[in-house]
Amino acid sequence: MKHIIRKAYWNYEKEENWINEMSTKGLALTDYSWCRYVFEETSNDEYTYRIELLGNRPTHPESLQYIKFLEENGVECVATYMRWIYLRKKSNEGEFDIYSDIESKIKHYKKISTFWITLIWLGFLAGFMNVFIGLFNYSTNENAVSHNMSYVNVILGCIVFGISIIMFRKLHLPIRKKIKEFEQEKVIRE
Repeated sequence: MKHIIRKAYWNYEKEENWINEMSTKGLALTDYSWCRYVFEETSNDEYTYRIELLGNRPTHPESLQYIKFLEENGVECVATYMRWIYLRKKSNEGEFDIYSDIESKIKHYKKISTFWITLIWLGFLAGFMNVFIGLFNYSTNENAVSHNMSYVNVILGCIVFGISIIMFRKLHLPIRKKIKEFEQEKVIRE
């Protein structure tokens, strides 16, 4: 029996933990699309799940080769979304950890950091453009409709700036903190 759950996550680790909790309850993830998880009933804790951000889209030859390598090692790719892949492995086959060494963890988190910071900078740019357009239109037009549109642009720009700041604090900074922790751990081990 299929179960569809709609839920939004911004933190992939929390999402991964939730999917694994669902697995312990006997629900196996079989598909994902934007905020839509499809589960099928299975025995409790049949699978362990991992989520990974690829360097390229899943259809890119490097990504296809990597996914094939994982499948040859007993890992199943159950879903892809943009550059994210949802992986699972039978729990009875042992521990399932994609990043076993510190260097690969650092590389993975840097990929995620770059992903988020790109989106955040695009947000800042869109916010700046809206504020600039709004202020420019306000100063050059005497039309009442144009003045109202200028206010809308400025307000939208400020909202986008605010969202970008929240994303920076909630998404990017924690990842940067983890990267620094892994880098310190690497120095200690060397």
